[in-house]
Amino acid sequence: MSEAKIDPEEYADLPAVLRTAVEAGDHRVSYLVQEWKRLSQAEHDANELIEADPNMRALAEKELEEIAEQKDLLMVQIEKIVGSPEDREWPNEVVIEVRAGVGGEEASLFAEELAQMYLKYAQSRGWRARSLDESRAALGGYKEAQFEITGENVYRELRFETGVHRVQRIPATEKSGRIHTSTASVAILPIYKRTKIEINPSDLEIETSRSGGAGGQNVNKVETAVRIVHKPTGIDVKCTSERSQAQNKEKAMKLLASKLQQAQDEREARERSADRKAQVGTGDRSEKIRTYNFPQDRITDHRIKESWSNVPKLLDGAIGAILTALDEAESGERVAE
Repeated sequence: MSEAKIDPEEYADLPAVLRTAVEAGDHRVSYLVQEWKRLSQAEHDANELIEADPNMRALAEKELEEIAEQKDLLMVQIEKIVGSPEDREWPNEVVIEVRAGVGGEEASLFAEELAQMYLKYAQSRGWRARSLDESRAALGGYKEAQFEITGENVYRELRFETGVHRVQRIPATEKSGRIHTSTASVAILPIYKRTKIEINPSDLEIETSRSGGAGGQNVNKVETAVRIVHKPTGIDVKCTSERSQAQNKEKAMKLLASKLQQAQDEREARERSADRKAQVGTGDRSEKIRTYNFPQDRITDHRIKESWSNVPKLLDGAIGAILTALDEAESGERVAE
């Protein structure tokens, strides 16, 4: 007897790893899908009972605890059946988005240093990189910038870089020798060949403008740059790298789908994190993950509580040891679970 097909709308609320398996047509997970939906419905019913009858709160809360434990056990089953990170097919294309945070001019300079760190690492790995969009600060550095990087295992290696990066140093303009703290945020956005996100065209606001450039006949004469705003979420993307408006629009739509997928994955990770051990990274771009301390010549990753020396060398792209440590920490955590 053949397996019944699962309606995409029926599995929209599943964990990302399970949703991916369903999308790929993995019939082994049909039972897991039904079990997850059963537990989710029981969770919903218990929450409704608390609202409807406060006298039943204690009983309902105990039931919610049991459901959370069952979901954790089910996640272990899901990962065993679907496969470990080593068995997954990783996207070979990402967009790195870097934004200056608190700290004014120093934050913009730090954002550019982070971008260059990733671009130099990409070069050392033989990956292809190019700029999609850059917005420079008045006194130098990036207010924000986006780069496309393509190469084997690019997302697998960079997936834990999403989050807030903090720098502590004495700026060149600081005469009193005080140490300043500034931040920049990084987002690693995987570009999937097939996306699970459906975008309603009526939810989009699309703007075109003239691309800036260093010169040439067509620069600033044709509106090729594209900016797309997803009105329900307020997420906006911009692409100026291609020569035609149609190509920029296509790339911007892929980037928008990736951002919407990441936002959904972040919500799911936060929902699970309260009931599971702290993971190496949830993919949440608001999470402070690393400090670059120049006076002490030390970079510390707060998630795994490890440090490395020689900050200038690391910012010059020699971050392989950090990426390896994060991957090993995540693998060890899965074994422990």
